Amino acid sequence: MIDFKKYAKFSRHAPRYTSYPTAIEFKELSPEDIYEDLKSNKPISLYFHLPFCKSACYFCGCNVVYTSKADKRRRYIDYLKKELKLWSKYLDTNRLVRQLHFGGGTPTFFTPEELEEIFELIYLYFKNFESDAEISVEIDPRFFDENHMKVLKKYGVNRVSFGVQDFNEQTQKAVNRIQPFDLTKKAVDIARKYGINSINIDLIYGLPYQALETFKKTLKLVKELNPDRLAVFNYAHVPWLKKGMRKIDETTLPAPEEKLKIFKYTIDFFENNGYKMIGMDHFAKEDDELFKAIEKGELHRNFQGYTTKGGADLIGIGLTSISETDKAYFQNYKDLKTYEKAIDEEKLPIFRGVKLNEEDLIRKYVIMEMMANFSFDIQRFEEKFGINFFEKFEEEIKELEEFIKEGLVEITPKKINVSKTGSLLIRNIVLPFDEYFKKMKNQKVFSKTI
Repeated sequence: MIDFKKYAKFSRHAPRYTSYPTAIEFKELSPEDIYEDLKSNKPISLYFHLPFCKSACYFCGCNVVYTSKADKRRRYIDYLKKELKLWSKYLDTNRLVRQLHFGGGTPTFFTPEELEEIFELIYLYFKNFESDAEISVEIDPRFFDENHMKVLKKYGVNRVSFGVQDFNEQTQKAVNRIQPFDLTKKAVDIARKYGINSINIDLIYGLPYQALETFKKTLKLVKELNPDRLAVFNYAHVPWLKKGMRKIDETTLPAPEEKLKIFKYTIDFFENNGYKMIGMDHFAKEDDELFKAIEKGELHRNFQGYTTKGGADLIGIGLTSISETDKAYFQNYKDLKTYEKAIDEEKLPIFRGVKLNEEDLIRKYVIMEMMANFSFDIQRFEEKFGINFFEKFEEEIKELEEFIKEGLVEITPKKINVSKTGSLLIRNIVLPFDEYFKKMKNQKVFSKTI
């Protein structure tokens, strides 16, 4: 059982830990700085950022370019082609590909013919895909039809994620995303027709005009869609970072107490309808590999959230994409002009990142293991790093006392275990291990944990 009285009192600003160190710590970096980090025999997880959207969704925190011009899409494909050619100089493209993911923006804002061209480019350079590789696409149902699906199926897509957020019309108008249920159902039906057996739906709570009663109706409609997974995100209102959010009337946002009611009901609703909660914001059916992975303690976390496909170098291609190797994170330019200029100069369009030192690697291991699996094998850590855990983290363990007293965390000589309520507060629980957060003057750059 989740104790929401304990949960509610821990709200504070904290990272979401899709990486450690977090992107706040990225500094200027040149492509030459990371060439050594690309020399590996590990499998690869490929991420392609397709950044275009026709209009702004005011809640969105992604890096997006708003346009309705077809020539911009055409130009972008040309530069993806050039970027892939550059990558082939510094990266062994014969390495095994474990995962391919298209994010955005709106990947299906590209025409079916354009998507086919992008797939052909990828398979031209990366020919060695695992037989069970995960190939996934984020889809906006407003820009999706059967012709898109034919292309996705042709090129091996086996997992899709539909953005929904909320079916309440008043909320949709307030965030500038009108998306009727029938339109979404049609998109889901198309995916099922073409044999997609892993469908995710994204929801957000904390948006304008949301209340428990309105969200109950959304959940009932989502149940009709019968997704295999769900991501239910707490809306992070950060208008000082994202200009689009300034168009949201803050007086229409639900109060923290109402958000808590919505979240509590959502957990009960899905767990009573055949789903299990995975971590702080995901749900999956019991036969889904995401659920099986956390049962085995083999879940991983990266910039795309929770995944079962660990043990790979993440290579991000396209505008603003982030890559991750064993000892580095690095990111492409965020605006089209500088991105294109770098490629025209025959340089990988990398402009910032962070090289991990030994201390970073130790703390990354602790934080990411706990973020993914909500338990931590102390013995395995000590064998891996040759460090006594309790001596190394004496002060951090003291900071966990408040969570231990509340029954949210249990520490034994061999393991750290996080309770079900504690898993919702995992961002809070791993904070003591974050050296950078303690030194930050403005911790408000991160969203609240509740």
